[in-house]
Amino acid sequence: MILPHFGHTLSVRRRIVTLTVLAAVLAITLFGAPLAVAVARFHEGNSTHDLERVADTVVLGVTGDLANGRVPEVRPVKAEEGRIRGIRVAVYTPTGRLLAGNGPASEDRFVREAHYTDMATGMREDEVVLAVPVLSGPSLVGVVRAAHPRSELDAKIRLTWLKMIALGAIAIGASWLIGRRIATRLARPLEDLAATAERLGEGDFTVRASRTGVREIDQVAEALDVTSERIGETLERERTFSSDASHQLRTPLTGLRLQLEAALESPDRDPYATIRDGIASADRLERTIDDLLALAKQTRAPRALLDLGKLFEEIRQTWHGLLAGRGRALRISGRDALPARAADAAVRQVLAVLLDNAATHGRGTVSVLARDAGDALAIDVSDEGAIEDGHDPFVTEERSEDHEGNGIGLRLARSLAEAEGGRLRLTSPAPTTFTLLLPAERPAPKEEGPGLAS
Repeated sequence: MILPHFGHTLSVRRRIVTLTVLAAVLAITLFGAPLAVAVARFHEGNSTHDLERVADTVVLGVTGDLANGRVPEVRPVKAEEGRIRGIRVAVYTPTGRLLAGNGPASEDRFVREAHYTDMATGMREDEVVLAVPVLSGPSLVGVVRAAHPRSELDAKIRLTWLKMIALGAIAIGASWLIGRRIATRLARPLEDLAATAERLGEGDFTVRASRTGVREIDQVAEALDVTSERIGETLERERTFSSDASHQLRTPLTGLRLQLEAALESPDRDPYATIRDGIASADRLERTIDDLLALAKQTRAPRALLDLGKLFEEIRQTWHGLLAGRGRALRISGRDALPARAADAAVRQVLAVLLDNAATHGRGTVSVLARDAGDALAIDVSDEGAIEDGHDPFVTEERSEDHEGNGIGLRLARSLAEAEGGRLRLTSPAPTTFTLLLPAERPAPKEEGPGLAS
């Protein structure tokens, strides 16, 4: 299921590893190249220092012989630990003739330069050469030439370079391992996000992305969680709207149908009165749709003083004919009860649910009573039916075994009442009575004039 995302994530892993290795190679190159040059110069300096030590030792041994006109004895140089091997020493007369040791048969430029300087050094063909003068007082009595094969110096340089290359390879290998670990740490959360997004696309809006401790990835996970929650809430509101709409629109549609059927059964009735009644029913139906749409969008109408007279008149027009068609009466009282501040749409929908519940599941006369309940306005909706003991109509799906339940509508009504700062409760199971409590708004007391004070 996750293979497309996984393949893409693998390319991310490769890129991270490649970039890490390239960064390591670049760093090693930038630091290694100058270091390699410095190492070569270091070995060159060491070889010159070794030649100088050997030459100085020979100078000390041959100065007396040369000053007295004797041929000096030059012994082969033994290789010491840490000293370059293959050093050859030769002694030349001031005229440039080879007097003793191992060297060119005639003087070279280094021997000639030693006549005029303390030390002459450099490269000659395949040798590294150093020449120093032999002085007896102010007089030049000879020149000592020391040299070793250039291959010895190159071997030392190559050996050090090979060690540096090996260390560089180890560093690149370590960077590759570190890059793989970093890539895994970064790619795995991305794989989890891909799986979460796929589950979200399949309709599972309860899925939540895990947190990794990487701020950028956690920001994506948080955004995905918010998106999942919002989509889930939107779909839930749509489902609720569909359920509520089918439930709440049934009654006004039934009333409109009864009006039209009554008009067909009474051909002598004034058609204009029937049309006016139909238009009024259509207006109430449209108002119900607007209320349900506002509920689905989680918007609330502004709260104002509740007009009980207008509200009860709408109830009478909507429910009188419907109940009368079933042989039942509707009684409304308390139009002058204590005023309350609430949204007309919300209260209208709550009472519509309660009246539909009474008309569908109740018996006998349906009563709507508004009364003063202390600091609240109480609106009772009752009928002559009963609810079985132990049944909570706001939770259970059945009011009786013979009738379909109304739990969805009552839960909707309770949520609307609580949104207006009120409460909806079952105050009596027999006869069935539901009470809507709304915060009352008492009129402010009138101030007494100064002449009325006692």
